Amino acid sequence: MNWLELIAVLLGILSVWYARKEKILVFPFGIANVSIYIYICFVARLYANAGINIVYLISNIFGWYMWSGRGGNQKLEITRNTSKQNIISWVSVVLIYVSVFFILRWVNKGDVEYLQSYLPWIDSFNTAFFLVATILMAVKKLENWLYWIIGDIISIPIFASQGLYFTSVQYTVFLILAILGWREWKAKLKSKRDSDE
Repeated sequence: MNWLELIAVLLGILSVWYARKEKILVFPFGIANVSIYIYICFVARLYANAGINIVYLISNIFGWYMWSGRGGNQKLEITRNTSKQNIISWVSVVLIYVSVFFILRWVNKGDVEYLQSYLPWIDSFNTAFFLVATILMAVKKLENWLYWIIGDIISIPIFASQGLYFTSVQYTVFLILAILGWREWKAKLKSKRDSDE
């Protein structure tokens, strides 16, 4: 499976690179990447991550639709969350975490080894951050990068612990790109605000 993982890694890095540059190519590369990872995560018993990749698939399709201007009459611009949207985002992380954790425990109730491992705890944690990040990315909210950064930091050791070393390296690259994406999108937003004044 290493060659398949490597292909997924390359597609994922290209996807995040294009997201950072605010290019619509983020979505076709993202769709290919998450399709492969659905399979990889099931094999690695990272069930929540497999599930989140299904959500990523849907959100990539939705994001492609929104970024192409079909979701409205004009091009979608980078914006910041309002205070209310920030509260909703953080509450969503907590609710998703708790929900996914209990779903994983229920679905795997017959797998004692899995239940006694740390996997349900950490799998739920990064899944919660990534789910909120992907929704915020689809509607071009600057804060999406913060959720990606937190999820990436968590994911690096998770995937390494499961022997998915290429994927762990991918999330290290994702972390760097997410930090750069945060800085670039923030600068673009500031530049737009300055030009509007």
